[in-house]
Amino acid sequence: MILVIDDDIAVRTSLKFLLKKEGHQVNTADSQETALLVIHEEIPELILMDMNFSLETSGKEGIELLKKIKKISVDIPVILITGWSTIALAVEGMKLGASDFISKPWDNSHMLSSVRMLLSLFHPTKAKETSISRKRLDELYDFRKIIGEDPALLSILEIIGRASSTEAPILIQGESGTGKELIAEAIHMNSSRHNHAFVKVNLGGISSSLFESEMFGHKRGAFTDAKEERVGRFTLANKGSIFLDEVGDLELSSQVKLLRILQDRTYEVLGDSKARTADIRVICATNRNLEEMVEQNKFREDLFYRINLITIKLPSLRERPRDIPLLVKYFIQNLKEIYQKDKLEVSNKALKWLMELPLPGNIRELKNLVERTVLISGKDLLEIEDFLNQIQSHPKKSKGSFPLGDMTIDQMELELIKRTMAHFNHNISKVAKSLGLSRGALYRRLDKYGIQYENKE
Repeated sequence: MILVIDDDIAVRTSLKFLLKKEGHQVNTADSQETALLVIHEEIPELILMDMNFSLETSGKEGIELLKKIKKISVDIPVILITGWSTIALAVEGMKLGASDFISKPWDNSHMLSSVRMLLSLFHPTKAKETSISRKRLDELYDFRKIIGEDPALLSILEIIGRASSTEAPILIQGESGTGKELIAEAIHMNSSRHNHAFVKVNLGGISSSLFESEMFGHKRGAFTDAKEERVGRFTLANKGSIFLDEVGDLELSSQVKLLRILQDRTYEVLGDSKARTADIRVICATNRNLEEMVEQNKFREDLFYRINLITIKLPSLRERPRDIPLLVKYFIQNLKEIYQKDKLEVSNKALKWLMELPLPGNIRELKNLVERTVLISGKDLLEIEDFLNQIQSHPKKSKGSFPLGDMTIDQMELELIKRTMAHFNHNISKVAKSLGLSRGALYRRLDKYGIQYENKE
């Protein structure tokens, strides 16, 4: 049962007709008191509610009712129906547990899309399994490009598998190189839009002056340098999905324009006053902390709540080290075909050693390391020393890195041991394993270079 709460009989009648036409059972309430009686009698699957139930226009009545609803059941999805004048209150409602907010006058297709999305997310047809295997996930969804069996990754794959069938806006968070684009593509490929375009946009590379032209397009002559017509990214993504990467890098002036299209699902091409409808699935990603940016007034709060109905936080590679051998073997298999090296493989010792690397660049860094080692070593069987040589010859541009040039082998070895000791907090067993040495060999080198240590095993 869906409950519609609004003091306006025209709104209640309109929504009841719209939802019943879709096959839903609908109940209505014209006041807070009536609504609470209905909820106590039967918990609704979904609630659509206005922010005001009298001549009062502050929206406080809606906020008070939302708090009471969430005390009865925190799991009831709620869609707030509001106007632009009360967007700030709608955001407050999202903080209190509302799932979405829709502006008046609403678009029927947008309203039904939100209803379907929330019913699918909160009331899935299949019971959630407490533990799901990678094999089972691959039977249900297309995750062929995503490599790994770590429980944290499997949990994420299960979420995106279920969320893919909805239109829910998804925010993917994670460090650089963790595979945010692959996850976004998997969401698209497992959705009903998979036969249409998947458009990728790096928002960090678009200035505010070019934002409208790049995203919405322009007509010829729309501005001084508009010598040719340009098709915008939202037009290219029509019926499909758009992946907005680095959304945290978007300037505030551009955030307002993005919010409008996400809110109204309409946009205008520069030089053309005709409004166009955006029939798209929006997936965003960032490696920045948007919550902190909201507090610092660097990211709009209303936009933040609009893009993250579902938030996916990808683990770093160091948080799922057991997946490193699987990734290395996957990269090696691809490189066999690219470079026609049928006998190419990595030794078991090297695979174990790679699992101990910090890899701050995550999957991207591991992929580059493997390919570089294959190309430069020229060997069919890759050992620890082959990877170590590439790490030493490609120092990180960071405070902890050391430059190459006039350094001797001994100086490089000394620096590598010191950095590894610091990384593993003087755990001798882990340091020795990481460097491919026995404990005795490591102790001899520590004595040789006069490195003071405290064994923290």
